[in-house]
Amino acid sequence: MSHSKASEKVEVTYSQLFISMLYLSGFTFGGGYVIVTLMKRQFVNQNHWLDENEMIDLIAIAQSSPGAIAINAAIIVGYKLKGLLGVITTVIATILPPFFIIALMSYFYSIVQDNFWLSTLLDGMQASVSALITSVTFEMATNIIHLRKNLLIGIMIMSFVLNLFAHVNVIWLILFSGLIGLVIGHLKKEWLI
Repeated sequence: MSHSKASEKVEVTYSQLFISMLYLSGFTFGGGYVIVTLMKRQFVNQNHWLDENEMIDLIAIAQSSPGAIAINAAIIVGYKLKGLLGVITTVIATILPPFFIIALMSYFYSIVQDNFWLSTLLDGMQASVSALITSVTFEMATNIIHLRKNLLIGIMIMSFVLNLFAHVNVIWLILFSGLIGLVIGHLKKEWLI
């Protein structure tokens, strides 16, 4: 993304950040990858609080950190936008909806566990979640391809193939890819490549 686009970022207030994360968390079904997709659309495309490259970096950090990706992403975005108070704001907003929904579902679990309509509703939601995850994956891959850096494209393809066909654990792929990035960064710094 161009430097001029980064200068167009809008200043965010704590209440805007809280309401945005509360909304995203409240309507995110399907796990952390879905909320990351929605965060990108909300914070990059609609509100312009972050630029595309920042969001990709933040997603990479959230994915490679231990813990739930939704919370990791909330922590990183909150810190990037508003510092430590931003972290507290985004984490509380991210935790509240699932906390109340799960508490409510736990209370009524015996009633809904064998409910045909709820089961079919959840099946339909799974299809939508798959589409959202595919969408964010496609967008991230497209951004890497647009950078025209053959090494990054190679790492992306290698990681995909090793995970899909060789069933290499994602943790090892992320660590290995990060190590390659560190080595390349060190070489660039030392030799000014």
